[in-house]
This record gives sequence, structure tokens and C-alpha cells, in this order.
Amino acid sequence: MIGILDYGCGNINSVIRMIQKLGGTATKVSTAQEITAVDRLIIPGVGAFDHGMQQLHDRELLPVLEQFALQDKKPVLGICLGMQLMCRASQEGSLPGLGWIDAQVRRFQSTPERPLKIPHMGWSEVDVVKTNPLLQEGERRHRFYFVHAYKVEAACAQDVLATADYGGTFVAAFQRENVMGVQFHPEKSHQFGFGLMKNFMAEAV
Repeated sequence: MIGILDYGCGNINSVIRMIQKLGGTATKVSTAQEITAVDRLIIPGVGAFDHGMQQLHDRELLPVLEQFALQDKKPVLGICLGMQLMCRASQEGSLPGLGWIDAQVRRFQSTPERPLKIPHMGWSEVDVVKTNPLLQEGERRHRFYFVHAYKVEAACAQDVLATADYGGTFVAAFQRENVMGVQFHPEKSHQFGFGLMKNFMAEAV
């Protein structure tokens, strides 16, 4: 059973429908008891960093999430804001993140030399840079749908799973053991999103 964390910030129904189309079973989870009962967890998210972290604090979910990810080591996937919350901190806010990945979240910068439309919105190619449970290395280049104004900067290159380019290379996905995060939206990415989600569903617990 896959749990989709409902903390007031995510595009939950689209993720559930994708899993159902793949023949899997998913359910919304919002309490410690519900989270403990699932085999793997997806943390979706749209919106501001501090709002997302405050929701987790207010719902008293931080201890059970840490138990699930860091002690029980069950597969966890963060999507968009969910990925950013796994980092240490974000320029978007002042609250500390979950800190599961040694990374910072910084805003895209537009310069006269490299003008950018912010947020980064639309389809971008993604390059896989290491062996991982989500994206096949045999097909090095994938295309996913992005909507974000902030990007992840990882301190450890070994945590970087895939990169993309928008005014320079940025981390499109990371992975450390059972903790995985993607900046793009698999639920909006058609065949590539289905492939990634199918791999996550098959990830060993």
C-alpha cells in the first residue's frame, strides 16, 4: 500500500489516479497511525516552503516521518515541494527543512546575460547521472513537466540522481538510500511519469 501524505499542500488526487492506472493501491494518509500502516510514502506538494513545514509541525507529523524514512528505511518519494522539504533549508522561508538530504533550496536567478522566466514552467529534458531505483540509465534522457521558482543545490554529488538545465544545471532528482525526491511532476509527465511511478511502486521495502 502506498500512502500519499495529505498535509494541505499537495496535488494528491492526480497522484492517486496515476497509481491506480498502474494497477497499484494508494490512500491518503494524514495521521501517525495511518503513515505507519503503509509500505511506502509519497510526499507531494505545491506552494511555499515555510507553509509546508508549518503544516507538518502543526499536524505533529515530524517524528513519524523521521521514523518511517530514517529508521524503518521505507521508500519515500518527495514531489516538487515535497522534494524541497527533504532538504535542510530554503531561501523561500526561515524554517528548517526535514534535513534528510544535505541540500539547500535557492531561487532561480535571472540576469541580463541569461534572462529567465520565473517560475520555470513546462517540459524539460532530464539527464540521469547515477544508477538508481527510479529512472532507467539505459535511456539516459527523459522528459518531465516542471513548475517551480526554486531549485535544489545538493552538497554531495553522490545524492544527485538526475539533472536538468534552466539557466544552468540544477538537481532534477536526488536519492540517498530509500529517500528519493523529484523536482518535476510525474503525475503530469505522461509516459515518463508512468515509468518513474511504476519503478517506485516496485522498489523493495
